[in-house]
Amino acid sequence: MLSQSQRAAILEMHAQKQSSRVIARMLKVSRWSVREVLRLGTTEVPALERAEICEPYRQQILELLPRCKGNLVRVLEELTASGVTLSYSALTAFCRRHGIGQTPKVAAGQYVFPPGSELQHDTSPHKVEVAGKFYKAQTASAVLCYSRMLFFQIYPTFTRFDCKVFLTEALRYLGGSPRRVEIDNTHVVVLRGTGRAMVPVPEMAAFAERYGFQFAAHELGDANRSAHVERQFDHIENNFLAGRSFASWLEMNQQARE
Repeated sequence: MLSQSQRAAILEMHAQKQSSRVIARMLKVSRWSVREVLRLGTTEVPALERAEICEPYRQQILELLPRCKGNLVRVLEELTASGVTLSYSALTAFCRRHGIGQTPKVAAGQYVFPPGSELQHDTSPHKVEVAGKFYKAQTASAVLCYSRMLFFQIYPTFTRFDCKVFLTEALRYLGGSPRRVEIDNTHVVVLRGTGRAMVPVPEMAAFAERYGFQFAAHELGDANRSAHVERQFDHIENNFLAGRSFASWLEMNQQARE
């Protein structure tokens, strides 16, 4: 079930004459979901029906949740493999209604990002299986704050050169450059200082100038300032990487673009 913000992004991109295929690829959702939102023409999340259809499988769901690291997509796959016929919307509705695997969220504040104002970039370590071997890799992620469009790639290491390659590919993939790229005080970009006092390495400042944006760093301890990009790492680990192995780094990153 798409969230209200996802529905708003779909309607906004459609108003900008983007095709359903492009919208689905950029937002990492199915084209059927995009068409359904466009048909309804509203950001309202429709009420789910027949949520209690999952009641006979409550115990299985409770047992599968920890094994699948709380990932309901994986829970549904395991249920389907055991012969259970359920829709994903019915499963998520059931879990929400009964508080299964749910942690109440309290808003810490709000940031407003006009279109084209900011892209958030960060990296996170992940364990990946490539050509039958496990590696501790670095996942680089870039998210446009207004539309939530995501681009990510996975590297054996992440140097300053890798950062420039990644951001170049990200801007091409996302179709443009924002006014600001928010980072997490990474030494790959930062020469000295933190937060508003951050001074980028001259090489990176020149790179940013070439593409028409400026690097900015959030204050130390203000992780919520980069919430858009931080949130995507959970999706990458528990959806893209969960239970998958890849023949090569190239294959893995090609799949990340799809």
